[in-house]
Parts: sequence; structure tokens; C-alpha cells
Amino acid sequence: MERNNILNIDIERVDTPCFLIDEARLKYNLSILKKVKEKTNCKILLALKAFSNYAVFSIIRKDLDGVCASSLNEARLGREKFGKEVHVYGAAYSEKDFLMLLKYAHHIDFNSFSLWKRFKPLTKKARRSIKYGLRVNPEHSEGTVEIYDPCAPYSRLGIVREEFKPEELDGISYLHFHTLCQQNALPLYRTVKAFEEKFGEFIPKMEYINFGGGHHITKEGYDIELLCETINEFKKKWKVEVYLEPGEAVALDAGYLISTVLDIINNKINIAILDTSAAAHMPDVLEMPYRPFVIGSGQPNEKKYTYRFGGISCLAGDIIGDYSFDRPLQVGDRVVFTDMAIYSMVKTNTFNGINLPSIYIINSETGKIKLWKKFGYRDFLSRL
Repeated sequence: MERNNILNIDIERVDTPCFLIDEARLKYNLSILKKVKEKTNCKILLALKAFSNYAVFSIIRKDLDGVCASSLNEARLGREKFGKEVHVYGAAYSEKDFLMLLKYAHHIDFNSFSLWKRFKPLTKKARRSIKYGLRVNPEHSEGTVEIYDPCAPYSRLGIVREEFKPEELDGISYLHFHTLCQQNALPLYRTVKAFEEKFGEFIPKMEYINFGGGHHITKEGYDIELLCETINEFKKKWKVEVYLEPGEAVALDAGYLISTVLDIINNKINIAILDTSAAAHMPDVLEMPYRPFVIGSGQPNEKKYTYRFGGISCLAGDIIGDYSFDRPLQVGDRVVFTDMAIYSMVKTNTFNGINLPSIYIINSETGKIKLWKKFGYRDFLSRL
């Protein structure tokens, strides 16, 4: 499937800035995840931290087994809008939130034995069966950016082997590790070996192991065969079930951010001011940092006309990146940023009172387009 297949969509019909979620690409990604499930009999969850637009949950839940949440609000969203398994992991919980999680969750992870010990008595208040697990830290770094590396030195995420307390495992049904970020199957294979080396003696006591997220399963070139072999070998060796919880793989390349050029200025370089903002609408551009792809563009100076894209906010560093084009840009031109379904929508904010981008649901194969949600002053006001 074409990475940027929106040729059937008339982008002049939409108000900008806006996100477009492509149903066709979602279904393509889900078809790949479905094949992984068929080959391994594993379970796959949607990580709501990466993508939580419930407008398309009816499509996703056909092939996935549930969601993983990182907060009470995400857990409630998963329970009410997705309607299948709800797994929860948080670095810590307040007592108030934990008691509410008992209402929505089917599986709850604890980040430490102290947290498990403190909340274990409260689990008796649950009115239905809930499985409880522990997140462990195999101390095996595969991440290339430290801020996204759960196994970086002094990480607060997961229990290291030195702090693991086997005598307190009563009531624990599973272990959960997470080490990856936008990575292929080989880093997972190495992580599994590290996990087995440190925590292998406890695996037979578990019902399943959660391999976490960061698996770029739907990215071109991903080694699906190695992923399936890793899962199947693990299940055969340890006689336990396996869960995966990718976020990006579900909605990878399934979203776009459409913006309009509002002004073009020159300060030794040509600068195009857009009606969007890296700070408000795509914070990962500044946090990661990275340069999102723009349809029809090239690298700086690769094509005849180069522009720096600046956001509409007052932040001096609200710079999206430098891009080149075959023709000069003009005020009113539309700019299409790709792969904007994941993390962008869940991280938007109203800095400077800038409106949140509208959200459209599209189908790149049929050309169908519909407005899902439009934001305005009341949304800005409600956050204050």
C-alpha cells in the first residue's frame, strides 16, 4: 500500500489546520497484525497513549484484543468505547484512582513491590475478577533516544532484578517488560533473551508475559518472521501466553496534518508561516526531535526552492523543519504532513490559545471524507 495514498482526497475541502485519519491505511495495518496473531496465537492490544481516537475503534476492535491504558481516563475510554480487554500500567497510582480502576480494568500492572503491597488489600474491593502483574526492567537498553528509553540508567519504569522480591508474588499473574521505541524484531529478540536471563526462574509461575510496545510491525521492512519465531519459541519454551501492545504499528502512516501557508517572509532564508504549530499540534517534533515528512517536498536545497516552516505560536523555537519544493510556495498553499495519527493527536495543546486541529475521517481508497470533530474557544476555555 502506498505510504502517502491520499490522491483520492480533495484536501481543499477541509478547514485547516486539521488531522485526517485514513480508514484504509488502518485496515491495512490491522491486516498485518491479524496475520501475526494467526501465526502465533498471541494477543495484541492498542496502546492508547499513541492513538486513542475512538471514532475508528469500531474498525480496530475487529482484529485486536483490547487496549492498554496509562491512566484512569484512558482506562475508562477503553472500557466505554473499545469494549474488550483493558490493561493498565502506571508508574504509580493514587488510592482514589486505583479504586476507580477496579471498575474499568481487567488487568493492572504495578511498577514496584511497595506499590503492590500497599494496594493488594484494596484489590478485594473489586466486584469482578482482575488479573494483577508487575512491570520489570530487564536493564537491557535498545532505545536510541534516552528520553524514550525505559531501560536507561536510573529509570523509574519497572523493577530491576536486584529489587525483585519472589516472596511477594502471591496474587501476581503476569510480568510485563517494555524496552523498544519504533524498532524492528531483532531488538525484541535480544530483549527477550535478557529478560529470560534475569527473570526466567519466575516465568513458569505466570499465566502470560507482556512484551510491551515499540514494535514497528507495520513499517516496511519489519521482520515479521523473526517476530513470530520469537513469540512461538518463547511460548513453547515457557508454556505461557504472550501479549504485545504496539501503539504506533496500529495507526502508522494512517494520519495526516493539513496546514495552510499564511505568510512568507525572508530573514536570510525563506520562512513560511503556517496555521499550525510544532509546539501546540505536534510536540514530538520538538521533543524527539524529528523532521516530519511533507508530501511533495525534498531535503533542504534538494529542490529549487527551500523554505523553513515556522509555526503560528510566539515560541521562537516553534520550527517544524526545512523543506524544498519544485516551485515557489504561495500564501494559501496547503501543506500535508504525513504519519500524524500517532502521538500527535494525543499530545496537542492550546498554547497561545491556538485552536486544536479539526479531525476528519477519510478513506484514501474511496475518497470518502467526513468531519468528526471541530474545536473552538470553549475547548480552550475548558482547559483553564
